[in-house]
Amino acid sequence: MDYKEHAFTFSCGTNRLLGITTIPEQALDVGVLVIVGGPQYRVGSHRQFTLLCRDLAKSGIPAMRFDYTGMGDSEGDLRNFEEVDKDIAAAVDAFLENCENLNQVILWGLCDAATAAAFYACKDPRISGLVLLNPWVRTIAGEAKARMKHYYLSRIFDPALWKKIFSGKFDFSGSAKDFLGSASSASGPVGSSALPERMRTSLEKFQGGILFILSGNDLTAREFDDLAKSPDWRGLVAGTQRLDLAEADHTFSRREWRDRVSSRTIEWILKEKS
Repeated sequence: MDYKEHAFTFSCGTNRLLGITTIPEQALDVGVLVIVGGPQYRVGSHRQFTLLCRDLAKSGIPAMRFDYTGMGDSEGDLRNFEEVDKDIAAAVDAFLENCENLNQVILWGLCDAATAAAFYACKDPRISGLVLLNPWVRTIAGEAKARMKHYYLSRIFDPALWKKIFSGKFDFSGSAKDFLGSASSASGPVGSSALPERMRTSLEKFQGGILFILSGNDLTAREFDDLAKSPDWRGLVAGTQRLDLAEADHTFSRREWRDRVSSRTIEWILKEKS
């Protein structure tokens, strides 16, 4: 399906932000707003956000990506992911204004953008769905437990580790110190800090559909997965959809992983829409 891309600016308070819409000729009334995570701008790592929006448009789903305040080509001082509600609200307004017949918006975010989307969605009735990739729920205890479980244990079976040990190149002192530090930090409860609790509360309030996409080769995703298995999260997660990509890294750096993310996002949206 043919599509058109349009770059424009829109207001967020006193700042001008840059957005780009990717609109198919025959667009559905539900679209995807890509929320940018970390120190990134609208293109995304490995051009993932640009390619995703084009894939969506080819399937009839309008999409928009934009630069937060203080990032990319947008004005203002940089904000962290817990301070971007106004940016997201302004982007939703701009998306609806620039896409005829659009009346529902799905927020799509990776890492701390997923968390920002989760915080915002329950506050805006125009948001009908969430696609959350490797959500950021970092706590000291949670990170330490994930590292102990998914890094140290897996290294026992890594031939490269044993090669270093037998060649005398392995740093026993440094590794022991790191291991003991992680073991000490892991003694606290996984979901004890405010960030995971606030995210869970926000998602419980949200009435729309949720799709989680998790990388197998990523500590952030493993930390979220461990949290999702805890008693406080099981009920919430049971009512959502999920895709696991066992070999994928945090930013889905290979084309096959990015394509799988795009195709699953599209499948989920079309099913939710039907």
